[in-house]
Amino acid sequence: MSDFSVKPVLTGERTVLRPFTESDAEVMWEIAQDPDVVRFTFEPGTELTPERLRSWYGSRSTQPDRLDLAVTDPTTGELLGEVVLYEWDPAQRSCTFRTLIGPRGRGRGIGTEATRLIVGHGFEQLGLHRIELEAYGHNHRALRVYEKVGFVREGVRREAALREGVWTDSVLMGLLDHEWAALSSTAR
Repeated sequence: MSDFSVKPVLTGERTVLRPFTESDAEVMWEIAQDPDVVRFTFEPGTELTPERLRSWYGSRSTQPDRLDLAVTDPTTGELLGEVVLYEWDPAQRSCTFRTLIGPRGRGRGIGTEATRLIVGHGFEQLGLHRIELEAYGHNHRALRVYEKVGFVREGVRREAALREGVWTDSVLMGLLDHEWAALSSTAR
């Protein structure tokens, strides 16, 4: 089992995942202003500033216990979002996954491919046994992507969060290494 200190470049047909740099903060600031990103990603009251984002993205490459990668367009190099493996538990060989795709990256299959790339890296290169995630029940686009990649709904925390004055469910999903191996062998 490897740790998360190596920050790879993962290449697909629709996207390239690469390590973040401090200079990515400006574009991530723009992406973080998108209403869908706010609705599905940030806790109410989260205070973001360009300075905080510069510090955050500038430090991602030195984190040995998580993998934050920029989702980019392979043709233009444009930054479109991020994928992250975090909350790494080496003893259980597990971690949590999250993604954030800005408006210019949506509707092109980029989120699905980016998810497959980082999940595949987690299982095939890092030796993970389990990757889990949590998504708001009203984030239908993300839930479809996760199911396409192979994540299984494991439970629902009913009315777990108050979002824009409405109680919303939190959907728990997981994917195991042997499930990923079976899916990967049938895709060839």
